[in-house]
Amino acid sequence: MTGNLSRMSTLFLRTLREDPADAEVPSHKLLVRAGYIRRAAPGIYTWLPLGLRVLGKVETIIREEMAAIGAQEVHFPALLPREPYETTNRWTEYGDGIFRLKDRKEADYLLGPTHEEMFTLLVKDLYGSYKDLPVSLFQIQNKYRDEARPRAGLLRGREFIMKDSYSFDVDDAGLQDSYDAHRSAYVRIFDRFGFEYVIVQATSGAMGGSASEEFLAKAEVGEDTYVRCSHCDYAANVEAVEVRTPEPTSYDDAPAAHAEATPATPTIATLVDHLNATFPREDRPWHAGDTLKNVLVVLTHPDGTREPLAIGLPGDREVDVKRLEGQLEPIEVEPMDDAELRRHAALVKGYIGPGALGEESASGIRYLVDPRVVSGTRWVTGADVDGSHVIDLVAGRDFTPDGTIEAAEVRDGDACPRCDGTLATARGIEMGHVFQLGRKYAEALDLKVLDENGKLVTVTMGSYGIGVTRAVAAIAEDTLDEIGLCWPRDIAPYDVHLVAAGKDEAVLAAADVLAHELAGAGVDVLHDDRAGKISPGVKFKDAELIGVPTIVTVGRGIADGVIEVKDRRTGERTEIPVGEAVARITALVRS
Repeated sequence: MTGNLSRMSTLFLRTLREDPADAEVPSHKLLVRAGYIRRAAPGIYTWLPLGLRVLGKVETIIREEMAAIGAQEVHFPALLPREPYETTNRWTEYGDGIFRLKDRKEADYLLGPTHEEMFTLLVKDLYGSYKDLPVSLFQIQNKYRDEARPRAGLLRGREFIMKDSYSFDVDDAGLQDSYDAHRSAYVRIFDRFGFEYVIVQATSGAMGGSASEEFLAKAEVGEDTYVRCSHCDYAANVEAVEVRTPEPTSYDDAPAAHAEATPATPTIATLVDHLNATFPREDRPWHAGDTLKNVLVVLTHPDGTREPLAIGLPGDREVDVKRLEGQLEPIEVEPMDDAELRRHAALVKGYIGPGALGEESASGIRYLVDPRVVSGTRWVTGADVDGSHVIDLVAGRDFTPDGTIEAAEVRDGDACPRCDGTLATARGIEMGHVFQLGRKYAEALDLKVLDENGKLVTVTMGSYGIGVTRAVAAIAEDTLDEIGLCWPRDIAPYDVHLVAAGKDEAVLAAADVLAHELAGAGVDVLHDDRAGKISPGVKFKDAELIGVPTIVTVGRGIADGVIEVKDRRTGERTEIPVGEAVARITALVRS
């Protein structure tokens, strides 16, 4: 098989010495500077020849591993009709997150953000018996989401490529088998991508379903925070972390709740200082964790309905908005402003307590608390009077919330919910997500088949996604160094970057012969054959920036019958005889 030979003198490429002004993360800077992508609009990128070769390598790995589990490839349009999404209510649930448009007849369409509905309808159209199942279908397709803040280049765009696959089974046991097969395929895919990753528990969000796991590339620039236990194998996205709930305790001996004057204490810090100065404890000082903070937010439902919500949590914690949104998706969350607060006469800013909260209270505001607020726990909290707090307010005796919610920040050192270990936080980039969807979409779209007894049963589904364009950025982010990109061999656009270092005709001729011989041996070669005013120094900098794993230099050593082979990752250089070059470089590439 003949390898690909591309020449820098004719390749559609311009490298840049300066970082693009809008680039925030290293992968974005280097992918633009090295000529892999160009910005077309915010969150929208043009793929150049080098970038398309890397993207193609990523897609090939995905296709090979999906085929290995028997999944079959299809391809849906990106322009989709409204009706299926209306049936599942996602036309509304997506809110401002999708691109909607009308045709000349005023019919509604959208640019597909994801394709659950279309896959479901396709199977419904063609299959009707349990004998047809199980089946797994996948596509690699452009997706569109109207990101409010596209950032970090390919890591968060408005147009991007995803691999999405769906399994269809007669029963839950079949779904589990399909889920396990996809999960194993994902492990092989991400192993081949060559970056460090972790598999964590996740929330299902607007997708619905039960079991849900994310594959996160470890990266400080990642938008996702996850935790891992110091002792067991527990790992979870912070949105899915389960707080270890304390056991309820008896409050028979607890003193009666009593309101005390606490002037000028609208914050937790000022309250704790006042308590220690005016109401000192005998056993230890008061601290923020003894207080019950009540945070007011406003929820905007997909249909535009707005609803106030109160969240009670220990005063030493803050509400993690992203974690809260993960619990409530697709509902949007925003802090309650002063104008909204004034609409609720029972709420006193800085001194809000459980007495004014709850669906049965004067305010009527739903009140959800952190799982740590269990029956028998004692708190200091607002008395709903300016300059006053209640001490020894006992949960279960003096107030009963409407429910619990996992919304408090997760911190290093928090207790593991599974064992006696502690949690440590880290950052990652979401690369893949696997869901056991169950029957949500099959029920909405009436996907049923006849079982072996001739009875109609609803099909159960799994959903499995990989961010394809995001994978390019994640691989770059994990493997780059201070001088440029540094691709793993299976992902690199070429096997060898061949540099003709000099203007001597003998050097140029020898490099050209070697380029053709390597290509004839099945090696993909990027040949820097640029002549004229392009110095060897510029060529070397471009080679380091572009990041092909093996850099071969034909220079003055050709007079002595040797060329130089450099490992881009380690920087190790080796001189080899010209006569052995093709065999040794080919063996290196094949290894």
